[in-house]
Amino acid sequence: MSAKPVSVVIVSRGRPKLLIRCLTGVGQLCHPAFEVVVVADPAGVAAVEAKGWQSRVKLVAFDAPNISAARNAGIVASSGEIVAFIDDDAVPEPTWLGHLSAPFAEPGVAATGGFVIGRNGISLQWGARGVDARGRKIELAHTGTDPFEPVPPEGFVTKTEGTNFAVRREMIATLGGFDPAFRFFFDETDLNMRLAARDARTVLVPRAIVHHGFAASARRAGDRAPTDLTEIGASSAVFLRKHAPEADMDEEFARISAEQRRALLRYMVDGGLEPRDVARRLAELETGFRAGLKRDLLPLSALAPPADPFLPWSKNPAARPARYFAGRPWNRAALRRSARGAVARGEIVTLFRFSPTALPHRVRFHPGGWWEQSGGLFGKARRDERYFTWHAFRARVLKEWARVEGLRRCDTSDTKS
Repeated sequence: MSAKPVSVVIVSRGRPKLLIRCLTGVGQLCHPAFEVVVVADPAGVAAVEAKGWQSRVKLVAFDAPNISAARNAGIVASSGEIVAFIDDDAVPEPTWLGHLSAPFAEPGVAATGGFVIGRNGISLQWGARGVDARGRKIELAHTGTDPFEPVPPEGFVTKTEGTNFAVRREMIATLGGFDPAFRFFFDETDLNMRLAARDARTVLVPRAIVHHGFAASARRAGDRAPTDLTEIGASSAVFLRKHAPEADMDEEFARISAEQRRALLRYMVDGGLEPRDVARRLAELETGFRAGLKRDLLPLSALAPPADPFLPWSKNPAARPARYFAGRPWNRAALRRSARGAVARGEIVTLFRFSPTALPHRVRFHPGGWWEQSGGLFGKARRDERYFTWHAFRARVLKEWARVEGLRRCDTSDTKS
């Protein structure tokens, strides 16, 4: 069965370097039929043009601070049967899009959602979750790594994550796309609720993996500490008005405020906020919530069909061999030279760099286009591992390669160095 054509939409604002890193990762996707739609501010547009990628990317200039409206602009420019979304501060595993789009072979599937890896590049940030009409989220039990259709408890629907989900273009266009009343936060959750209201099926795909770093933005610092909660407050109120209009808004605000206060206090204890910042953030939350109670809720009109034809990222997609290099911290320069050369040849590269310590492991996607895993030879990678486990160097390398190779191999060829 031939792969369905997919449009990958990336919205970027104020983060041109991260946008280029994201595009570098997207450019290594195994899926043979995808186009890339970038909706970006002037800095993002300039960054794409500086790389010379404007001929292989559908570039949509957009400079308003409204992620829903920006995503709608991306959908309008999309010509794929499926539209997939990823954030500019995220990077997909090479097999991401193949896994995420596979369930659409079944005609009744309307949307899919993948899993998200957090800042250390190994631990799960978001897995299977559900959400109710008040925006309360719960984890959903699952086993294995095969795609599955959750059955949430009564009152809950399946939630997808904004940085890792896909939907049939015809379906989302008919629904009117994302609601611009959600300028930030709850935008994709609102869509989950509207899909569920139509009994549209959503499948979760554990092997559709993206790495999400929570980069700094206008609303949070690099350590994830919030710098402004106004729009979170506003979107919370809008979500309640749309999906739980019978709720007592004062009670709901008290609940939301208590949740945010607990999170703010954790940041304060960790040194990310000062005590006075907690009061400021809570005041912003209330200001936003009161504004959201008055924000216009307008009916959504169907989105226009695409004006331009499908623009494949690659005219002649070819299978990418996977390769890994391994060494010690003092070999870093040589390892990176080898990685850079292999990437230039079109290979998917993983670099393992282990010190003779028990330091925990971290994984990141290097802007040069390869994956780097660093840490101690005896340190733990997964949370469920012991802090110290004796390993011979090659045995540790093979263990870690076995953990990731299925995510980074597009074909059966494999090269080890």
